[in-house]
Amino acid sequence: MTLSSPLLLVLGLVVTVALAWAAVVSARRRTAALAAAGVVARGGRGTYLGAGLTIAGVGVLAIATAGPAAMVPVPRTAGTVILAIDVSNSMSADDVAPTRLAAAQRAARAFVAAQPDSVDIGVVAFERGALTTARPDADHSIALKAIDRLKVTGGTSLGTAITASLSAITGKQVAVGRDGAAPDIGYWPSATIVMFSDGQNRGGDLEQAAAVAQKAGVQVHTVGIGTTAGATVKVDGFHLQSSLEEDTLTAIARTTGGAYHPASDAARLDGVADTIDLRLTVSDEPLPLAGGLIGLALALLTAGAALTVLRSGRVI
Repeated sequence: MTLSSPLLLVLGLVVTVALAWAAVVSARRRTAALAAAGVVARGGRGTYLGAGLTIAGVGVLAIATAGPAAMVPVPRTAGTVILAIDVSNSMSADDVAPTRLAAAQRAARAFVAAQPDSVDIGVVAFERGALTTARPDADHSIALKAIDRLKVTGGTSLGTAITASLSAITGKQVAVGRDGAAPDIGYWPSATIVMFSDGQNRGGDLEQAAAVAQKAGVQVHTVGIGTTAGATVKVDGFHLQSSLEEDTLTAIARTTGGAYHPASDAARLDGVADTIDLRLTVSDEPLPLAGGLIGLALALLTAGAALTVLRSGRVI
C-alpha cells in the first residue's frame, strides 16, 4: 500500500491516540468521582462502546486523509505492434477485390482502429527490400497515414520484412549475418509483428530471420492475402500467375509462436482485427482506498454517536 500524504497519517494517528488517552482518563475520573460519592458505576465496558466507536472512526478517517492506495495487478493489452505490409508486384492481383494491396490496407486500418492507446503501432512496407514508413507510436493516426501511402512496387522478401520490423521494434539495425548467423537482439515479449502478404518469397534468410524473432520472443502473426487459385498480374510487360502461398506464412507463424490467419475474401479480411489476439501484459496500477475508508469512518462515527445518545442522552 502507498500513501500520498504520510504526514497527514502521522498527525491523524496522534490525534486518535490523544482522544483515546483522554477518553480513558475521563472514564477513570468519572468512576473515581462516582465511587467517592458512594455511587456504584454500572454498565461495564458497554458504557464506553459509543466513545470507542467514535475514536475508531476518527482513526480510520485519519488513514483515509493520507491518500492510501493499493497496487493491484491489472492485465491489459499493451506493447508494440509492427504492421508489415507486402507491397510487391504480386499484391496488385485482383483475386481479392479490388486488389490484394487495397484489401490489405483496409484490413490494416481496421486493425489499427481496434487497438487501445496503450499499444504503439508502426508500419513497415516491404518488397525485395523493406522500409519503415512509420515508427511505433501511440498516435495511431501516424500509422493510418503510412498505410494510405503504400504503393505496389518490386519483388518480395519476407525475411527482410521480419528483420526490418525487428529494427523498428528495437530502434537499431537488425540483420542476419552473411554466414546466416542470427544476431542476439535481446528479449522483447511485449512486441508483435502482424504481416499482411500473399506469401510469395523471392528473398533469402527467411528461416534465419524467423529464428531471430523467435529468440527475441517476438510473435509474428501472418495474414494471407489472396486465393490459392490466384490471378494473373502484369509485371514489366509480362503476365505472371500469382497465388497465395499459405505454407510459407504458416511456417513463419509457427516458428515464432504466432498464428496464421487466412483471408481469401474481403469479408474474412474485415474480421482479421478480431481474430488476432495480442498478448496481455500485467502491470501494477494504484487502486485508491480513501473512498471506502471514508465510508467506514462515517459508519463508525454514526454508530458511536447513536450509542452515546441512547446510553447517556448526550451527543458527547
